[in-house]
Amino acid sequence: MNDHKNKYSVSEMLKKAKMLNKAESYRIAFISTLALFVMAASGALLAQAPSVVVKWEKKIIPNHTVPTLQAVINPMLRRGSPIHDAALGALHNLGADYVRYAFWFPYPKLAVAELRPPEADQTFWDFQYMDPLVDDFLRASDGHPSVFSFSTIPQWMFKTATPVVYPDDPNQVFWDYTQGTDLTNVQAMADYYGRLAAWYTQGGFTDELGKFHASGHHDDIRYWEIFNEIDGEHDTRPQQYVERYDAVTEAVLKVAPQMKFVALALSNPSDAPRMFSYFLDARNHRPGVPLDYISFHFYATPTGDQTLDDWQYTFFAQANEFLSVTRYILEIRDRQSPLTKIMVNEAGSILPGDMVQGEPGHVEKSIPAAYWNLSAAMYGYLYIELAKLGVDSVGESQLVGYPSQFPSVSMVDWTNGKPNARFTVLQLIKDNFGPGGDLADTTIKSNGSLAESDAIDAQAFIRDGHRKLLLINERNRDVAVELPKECLGAAMQTIGGTSPDTQMQNVADVKVRLLPLSVSVIALKD
Repeated sequence: MNDHKNKYSVSEMLKKAKMLNKAESYRIAFISTLALFVMAASGALLAQAPSVVVKWEKKIIPNHTVPTLQAVINPMLRRGSPIHDAALGALHNLGADYVRYAFWFPYPKLAVAELRPPEADQTFWDFQYMDPLVDDFLRASDGHPSVFSFSTIPQWMFKTATPVVYPDDPNQVFWDYTQGTDLTNVQAMADYYGRLAAWYTQGGFTDELGKFHASGHHDDIRYWEIFNEIDGEHDTRPQQYVERYDAVTEAVLKVAPQMKFVALALSNPSDAPRMFSYFLDARNHRPGVPLDYISFHFYATPTGDQTLDDWQYTFFAQANEFLSVTRYILEIRDRQSPLTKIMVNEAGSILPGDMVQGEPGHVEKSIPAAYWNLSAAMYGYLYIELAKLGVDSVGESQLVGYPSQFPSVSMVDWTNGKPNARFTVLQLIKDNFGPGGDLADTTIKSNGSLAESDAIDAQAFIRDGHRKLLLINERNRDVAVELPKECLGAAMQTIGGTSPDTQMQNVADVKVRLLPLSVSVIALKD
């Protein structure tokens, strides 16, 4: 009985094994067929890939656009912060010119040197919080020219119904500091900035009561931006801004005659044609007031119900709208003050949650890893297009953000200070492009694939006899492209996908696949 059962079991086992082998054969055949189909489809896509065409001998415009960034004071840049050394170390290693350093109002004790008005027998100047921030930034900048934006006017200089009470803790964020629209004394405000300039460039200043305060600072500060986002802060009108700008420039030039000035720093330039037109008309200024630079900002911002699949289109669509606005601003500049230079010194993206970070009960949402690469790719695209327009600098914003202070705008990981894709793309562009040389004629042929060609941006640069190609993939998927034949054997650096790291390869075939949301630099052999 037992032997019969055993023989039956063996027989059944053999039958089942044959069935399994047959099923496995079908499975293997299916996978092989699928693989062949995928390979064929891939080959077809490569065959239809759009092509980049470069006429190296045809130079369209000299390149003098500086790739750079903005840093904003906040507790993460203070000594003792867990990422202080790493963040400022990344800034030092970048070695960029015209980094904008903004002393901005959400941390009043870090941004304002005189938080109380002078009294009959004493003044209240206090640099204990600002000085370490300035010293550390200047060391990290290591001799590169920087733009200082002491943007926050002491709030007590404005009329308000009741005094504004700010936190005693310098690390506590406070979004209501910039109250009031009626400035009580323009000259007193200008004198504040004159004393601030003297403190950092001339070793000290004499206060409102005639007492000298020694600082020991003789810092090399060459560029001074006057206020920040005046279209939002204190609801500043064109005539008011020009009056304040003229007064500040005169006060600062008395102590720092080498200073160049940056004006406006508008948050929403599309709504401000009158501000640009009024400011750039020299007839509206006091005689001799310099109009060295104007600045304005751009952030791509999706709606709250959009996802990453939508962001990849929204960001670049909004970037194109901003480029149209920039062209209009340039027309005003060219007509009214052609020697005035242009800084786009805040460029980036902000997720919807950051816009309500000050509301009660706000909960931070996690940020998809691909977001950083998308934002980085958009910056690469803006650098190309703004260089074509002759803009003087494009500053990515900002070095350090973190929960409660625009986390989605950060260029480093706020937990460890490691650069994310936004920073490494800036490093890639800064190391390979920047002022000097020319942009060469560059076009993209669709070759019948409009969806693929619409996803790609490309620009060729020539500098010091070296030829390089900058490629952007706007989509969160691989995109095929055919490179110029002279790219064969060239070195290719890429940042894309969800990684902040640079991948290196040599171009072995002119038909290549670009990683999702990637920025690539191809350096041709000489």
